[in-house]
Amino acid sequence: WASKCRVILAFAALFFAKLANLGIPTILKHIVDAMTPSPTAQALLVVPVALLLAYGALRISQTLFNELREIVFFQVVENAARTVSLKVFNQLHDLSLRFHLSRQTGGLTRDIERGNRGIRTLIGFSFMTIVPTLVEVVMVLVFLWVKYDWVFVSITALALVCYIGFTVMVTEWRTQYRVRMNDLDSKASQKAVDSLLNYETVKYFNNEAFESERYDAGLKQYRQAAIVSQNSLSLLNLGQQLIISVALIAILWYATRNVVAGRSTVGDLVLINTLMLQLYVPLNFLGVMYREIKQSLIDVDKMFSLLDAPVEVQDAPDAHHLQITAGKVEFKNVSFAYNADRPILHHVSFVIEPNTTTAVVGKSGAGKSTLSRLLFRFYDAQQGDISIDGQSIKDVTQDSLRRAIGIVPQDTVLFNDTLGYNIRYGRPEATDDEVLRAAKAAHLGE
Repeated sequence: WASKCRVILAFAALFFAKLANLGIPTILKHIVDAMTPSPTAQALLVVPVALLLAYGALRISQTLFNELREIVFFQVVENAARTVSLKVFNQLHDLSLRFHLSRQTGGLTRDIERGNRGIRTLIGFSFMTIVPTLVEVVMVLVFLWVKYDWVFVSITALALVCYIGFTVMVTEWRTQYRVRMNDLDSKASQKAVDSLLNYETVKYFNNEAFESERYDAGLKQYRQAAIVSQNSLSLLNLGQQLIISVALIAILWYATRNVVAGRSTVGDLVLINTLMLQLYVPLNFLGVMYREIKQSLIDVDKMFSLLDAPVEVQDAPDAHHLQITAGKVEFKNVSFAYNADRPILHHVSFVIEPNTTTAVVGKSGAGKSTLSRLLFRFYDAQQGDISIDGQSIKDVTQDSLRRAIGIVPQDTVLFNDTLGYNIRYGRPEATDDEVLRAAKAAHLGE
């Protein structure tokens, strides 16, 4: 709705496209009637040039307005997808390390990917297919009521109700298989990503065959769920076609009787048949649309749940920028636990004076890495305080705090980009000369 002008313009284009679509079979009726000889005498047939030109103009108009709607509305869809994707991306960076360590990267990326696609599907299907179909249904029913009689309207309306009811009922039943397919797809993806991220570990333990079997087991489960889902789709398509066929037969039978009785012309029969076909073609995809919209709602909801995830570490409302004077770091009576039942740090206190080197030595799991994580405010200590030059790190902005600290991680982490990009990552605005000096200092000048 942020693009309301484009939405309104797209609705106008949609209305005129459907008006042209309704006019096409109407012109076709007049062409057929004009070419039909009189039953009493052999009339001289004249090609209705004006009607043919009108028919062609309406065809072109329909395509023109449909494409205009696509051009105008596509930007709305992409803007919505971009806005939400960026929000989720920023939210993920705001969430604490605890959240990221508790989630599987493969599953998380698939949730975001599917959610992003779900937004496009929701808006696209709603405006490009469902709304146009509803507009056309209303137009056709009104036209049949005004031009013909209540029997045509009744048969059409009854068929639509049966069709939509059957589609919704069967699709609701099929949703369970679709949800299971997505769950199994995410699990298979998680296994693959975990295995590739831990490539060295797999090699150390010679477990390539084990990883392959584990991944294949997930693929087999997904295949089975996909087969069941496809079989249920065939059942849905069969039922839909049966309802459409019965309705078409009933309408054509009644229209044919009217032609025989002289109440209608052959053109009327052509008009009604064409209208019904135009109406039922988009309805053929109603099952797919309903299923995709239901699934998209699930996918989008999953992605939106990331936006609702609580941000554990936040700047205080009155947080100020960290002011470095000397660089004195102090831990005061700090206690911390990742889980309440397993404390890591117990009332830890120490001071790191400026221009000195402090080493923390201890066994694995003693909390050495935890100290640096607390200093960076990846977590907040449950008790005690950490200060730099007398300023509590809880009272300063996270951005200014992290800009003031340089770190060499225990593990060498590289982005999949150039060496220059990785060196410059600590300060993206650094010049090429500064990057080169840094590279030489790290013996990477060559």
